[in-house]
Amino acid sequence: LGAPARRTLLRAVIMGPPGSGKGTVSSRIVKHFALKHLSSGDLLRDNLQRRTEVGVIAKTYIDQGQLIPDDLMTRLMLNELKNLHRYHWLLDGFPRTVPQAEALDETCQIHTVINLDVPFETIKQRLTARWIHPGSGRVYNLEFNPPKDVGLDDITREPLVQRDDDKPETVTKRLKAYEAETKPVLDYYRKKGVLESFSGTETNKIWPLVHAFLQTKLPEVSQEESITPLWY
Repeated sequence: LGAPARRTLLRAVIMGPPGSGKGTVSSRIVKHFALKHLSSGDLLRDNLQRRTEVGVIAKTYIDQGQLIPDDLMTRLMLNELKNLHRYHWLLDGFPRTVPQAEALDETCQIHTVINLDVPFETIKQRLTARWIHPGSGRVYNLEFNPPKDVGLDDITREPLVQRDDDKPETVTKRLKAYEAETKPVLDYYRKKGVLESFSGTETNKIWPLVHAFLQTKLPEVSQEESITPLWY
């Protein structure tokens, strides 16, 4: 893919709580539009794996169960964005705090923040419906992919378990933490007039709204052309 034509390149951010369908929507955006998708989580994992300087420092915080400091995450993301200056791009998982958003603003102007506004009750139902078979990693969902017999793996007939992350109390805690951390960031972008919220309880109903909105801002990918996201 060559550099886009000389015009304003879209600088966008996607936000949404865990379980809101952010990963699905991001992958559909990449599939339909000519832009690069940069996920902070994927970038961080890559740096941890390659044991880069930032990766080694980040690991010391992760091992202690602490959040990675704003300046470290900002350094990691802004460094990667230097490689994307010729493209439209979508940030995922960054900025997570107001200081991160302010640091990003010093480097570039964000034009659009896509906020997936999914009710917490819907997310709780979605996440707590997930059960796995520990031996194989097979995943079941009580709502749309249930096991033939409640609580048992279809193939081995062994008991299914719920990951700690998917237990109701953990999901509630994660959602509250997300709200506390990101509400100030949403308010920050709302005041700047760049926040676009898309509400709903189903990703397949939210996606057409996001797609229609982005059609006014981005070139679509032609059938013959495919884009490989940097971090996916």
